[in-house]
Amino acid sequence: MNQHVLSNDPAAIVAADRAHVWHHLIQHKPFETVDPRIIVEGKGLRVWDIMGKEHIDAVSGAVWTVNVGYGRKRIADAVAAQLTKMCFFAGASGTIPGAQFAEMLVDKMPGLDRVYYANSGSEANEKAFKMVRQIAHKHHGGRKHKILFRERDYHGTTIANLSAGGQAERNAQYGPFTPGFVQVPHCLAYRRWDGMTDDQFGQRAADAIEAVILREGPDTVGALCLEPMTAGGGIVTPPQGYWDRVQEICAKYDILLHIDEVVCGLGRTGTWFGYQQYGVKPDIVTMAKGVASGYAAISCCVTTDAVFEQFKDDTDPLSYFRDISTFGGCTAGPTAAIENMAIIEEEGLLDNSTAMGAHLKANLHALMDKHAVIGDVRGQGLFCGAELVTDRATKEPLSEKQVAAITADCMAQGVIIGATNRSVPGFNNTLLFAPALIATKDDIDQITDAVDRALTRVLG
Repeated sequence: MNQHVLSNDPAAIVAADRAHVWHHLIQHKPFETVDPRIIVEGKGLRVWDIMGKEHIDAVSGAVWTVNVGYGRKRIADAVAAQLTKMCFFAGASGTIPGAQFAEMLVDKMPGLDRVYYANSGSEANEKAFKMVRQIAHKHHGGRKHKILFRERDYHGTTIANLSAGGQAERNAQYGPFTPGFVQVPHCLAYRRWDGMTDDQFGQRAADAIEAVILREGPDTVGALCLEPMTAGGGIVTPPQGYWDRVQEICAKYDILLHIDEVVCGLGRTGTWFGYQQYGVKPDIVTMAKGVASGYAAISCCVTTDAVFEQFKDDTDPLSYFRDISTFGGCTAGPTAAIENMAIIEEEGLLDNSTAMGAHLKANLHALMDKHAVIGDVRGQGLFCGAELVTDRATKEPLSEKQVAAITADCMAQGVIIGATNRSVPGFNNTLLFAPALIATKDDIDQITDAVDRALTRVLG
């Protein structure tokens, strides 16, 4: 019997990767001449590639996931012990870590009571959409099935999630899309309509949602799905008064408010969830990424009891939520999530996110004073963005090619930052910063110093 021997030789691993791995979100043509980047180790805020080069990771795994940092043996040990005892059982039954984490989670989310487990943010949002559709059929004659989503927001990679996606370049070439999803305008004050203050724009941006509801017919709209802060669409923090007005509109027309916390959840903004920054009381909250900081796959669709109760009806054999997520039954996810949440509490990482986020914004504002290319700095906690423009008066966006050159320069310096990329046509011009919640002032200074040097070298 032939047995394949796995090689640890860096050249062999790079060759195997180039020959067989289909990477996410990148064009593979350059791999014909340039080696793919392979990350082999992480500790705290640092990662090392296969050639031994050290990097500061300012985006928590490149997709805002590793909230408590790398190398947490405590989480790995807990997962190993649980998997040895009971690795998986279908979600129609329960598990000990599933019950324990659900209780821990809803304790942080007053007003919400029920946790549905899945394995990715896309899947969690898909569950929420299905709940809204089923409620429409059970209680509204099928009419109240439409789901509103916001320009610039992103909710996942399935066809239904792309149907609810407000980033045209993410959606390009994947249609036709699922009917019943309707877009509402963005709430980016920096790109507000002329002649308005930020406060006026907040009111008007929310009123624009009501205008869409009235156009579509309130009796046809079942839910409004929004990120608490727009993430990949440019780090958009809602203007003053926006969320208050949004909640009034949802209550007025009996529309479920679905908050997508896949990025902002578990301390990223300085509170357990981003919606808690704005006094929002949602009906449905979805989350993934930082729930277990990438140590295991897990996502959650969390609802109020009022939503849950609408699926209890013994007279209708189709009344229950007829859905399954196979790996929602894996115990690794909730086990890792329990330890992840405990670490955030014990180490005071919500407070650190707030404090270090303020330091990050202060540093970015200092760079703004030095570099005219920075048109706007915005964010909440350790989730900040700097929008780059060619002219502050006209706010003409810097080209995506130049933005990519800046991030590449930072990478060459050993600092990994992010940027909007092939998302919003003409507006992929925002640098993104989301270091782990353990970041220190020295870490933040090293990150922004690298950006300073990159801006000088790339743009002069």
